[in-house]
Amino acid sequence: MNYVTDDDMNLYLRTVQPMYDGILGEIQKQSIEHDVPIVPHETARLLSVLLSIKKPKKILEIGTAVGFSAGLMSRYLGQGGSITTIDRFEIMLKDARENIKKMDLEDTITILEGDAADILPTLQEQYDVIFLDAAKGQYGNFLPHCIRLLPVGGILIVDDVLQGGSIAKTRFSVPRRQRTIHKRMRNFLWEISHNDCLESCILPVGDGVAICYKKSDK
Repeated sequence: MNYVTDDDMNLYLRTVQPMYDGILGEIQKQSIEHDVPIVPHETARLLSVLLSIKKPKKILEIGTAVGFSAGLMSRYLGQGGSITTIDRFEIMLKDARENIKKMDLEDTITILEGDAADILPTLQEQYDVIFLDAAKGQYGNFLPHCIRLLPVGGILIVDDVLQGGSIAKTRFSVPRRQRTIHKRMRNFLWEISHNDCLESCILPVGDGVAICYKKSDK
């Protein structure tokens, strides 16, 4: 994992903030031990606080991975709430299905299997919260759909936006193979920071988290 805070800080924060309990905690622990990509613990704790405040009824997640973040977010749903999550990688979805079943969340979490670029245009429901944690180079393409699917007052949370801190470097100081995603992420961060529909902030938590509040339908 890339982190924008140093190892000493990360280690300290993890001694202060307890890991999750129950089956969710087991999934978190096993994922960390086997280097399975899930949201960093600091990001998970931020999600817990934001969702505790928002108490969403409907959540859309773009990027299921092994189902840890969906399981986490389910703890903070309003009564009768639901989560829709999108992923196209069967190697991840196999574990996600098993984990969702272990957590007894099959009636709460619905997986849409396929490319988010194909699925997002077909969605018509609105979601109180959207959590975007998928292909980083596609964030800019996903953004108009996220804005459309959020009601005024909805929240977009975007993970991994600072690329281990390299986002602050010039394009020519990053390896050539990373320059396209570097440019696209910079454009994405500019767009969310200057879009008239959104009130946004970018936090150096984990590998960077952007939080966008939809303030209007302009």
